[in-house]
Amino acid sequence: MRYRKFKADHLFDGKDILTGDKVLVTDEKGIVETVIEATDAGGDIEIFKGLLSPGFVNCHCHLELSHMKDVIENGTGLVDFLLKVVSKRSSVKEEIEAAMKAANEEMFDGGIVAVGDICNTPNSLQIKSGSKIRYHNFIEVLGFTEDRAKIVLDNYLDVYKEFAHAGFEKQSSIVPHAPYTISTAMFRLINHFSAGKMISIHNQESLAEDELYQTKTGDFLRLYHHLNISTDFFHPYNKSSLQSYLPLLDKAQNILLVHNTFTTQSDIDFSFEQSRRTNQQIYWCLCANANLYIENKLPPVELLISNNCDIVVGTDSYSSNHSLSILDELRTLQKNFPALQMHNLLKWSTSNGAKALGFDRIFGSFEKGKQPGILLIDNIIDSKISRSSTVKRVL
Repeated sequence: MRYRKFKADHLFDGKDILTGDKVLVTDEKGIVETVIEATDAGGDIEIFKGLLSPGFVNCHCHLELSHMKDVIENGTGLVDFLLKVVSKRSSVKEEIEAAMKAANEEMFDGGIVAVGDICNTPNSLQIKSGSKIRYHNFIEVLGFTEDRAKIVLDNYLDVYKEFAHAGFEKQSSIVPHAPYTISTAMFRLINHFSAGKMISIHNQESLAEDELYQTKTGDFLRLYHHLNISTDFFHPYNKSSLQSYLPLLDKAQNILLVHNTFTTQSDIDFSFEQSRRTNQQIYWCLCANANLYIENKLPPVELLISNNCDIVVGTDSYSSNHSLSILDELRTLQKNFPALQMHNLLKWSTSNGAKALGFDRIFGSFEKGKQPGILLIDNIIDSKISRSSTVKRVL
């Protein structure tokens, strides 16, 4: 067997930036053999300037919205953003497909090896079937209704079946969109289908979400009025949205909470209690550039870190971002939270993400037998990603 040997100024193995003079050894396909000292590696070492890392994992994206780049202006706030998505997402089929294809290629070129993708339709199936990226498909349900919950869910189950028939059954889940678009009856139906699966949900992306669940007030009432959605059935829980809906999702194996812009300490405490009770693994996904794009607000990153939350990273979609680059997300987090250490940023976007999506047997770290991809991040300055840093695939 012929081996390839890789050495750079820094080597991140999926958990830590290793000290010493290390060499990564793989076979020709990139399957990891070992990491050893350079003095023991022999000859034929490929040498790079920068940092070597496993491939990135993008835990939250909407490939279907890739045609909406620059369609919605920055700073609308969440409710107006949602209204614009509803009114502007329709387009010519060929334009949607071309945009999804370009976005898939952009993510691959940007070092992304796996994606947790939100799907409302089967439109992305063909691209994913031929993609070099591994996808987990979150079939996203929207149903703020009690009496028609089963009928609405059946439509999304049809989408799920199309993914399953295309070979994605183990890589697909039925999931709720967000607390403000899912009724109690719908949460319970989704909970039934999520047993043993991983699910995602947009969580506390706006202050109005908690206002709705606490007192049935706030900006989401304007959304329902505009969309002619009755809220007569809904009664406030007198507590935050997370503390209201999370007990209704107690059967899933993993829960991916996305955005978390207005999450508090009491919400984190509540999530830990449920995790202990149900043996669920809860992950907290940061989409910093989307949060800034929509509401010019960032999640409480230091609070999540101080509680030892399992953090992962996503890009969201082109409707709410200027790129689908994990490196850009890490750069934004580092800029706004200067105390963040680079090995933690890289861990969130590699090994943590792979574990959250159930791809950690293949991706996320330079461990023997894995094939995580090899990235080179250049222009690392003072142990930080710089404005001039770029990422490219080595293997």
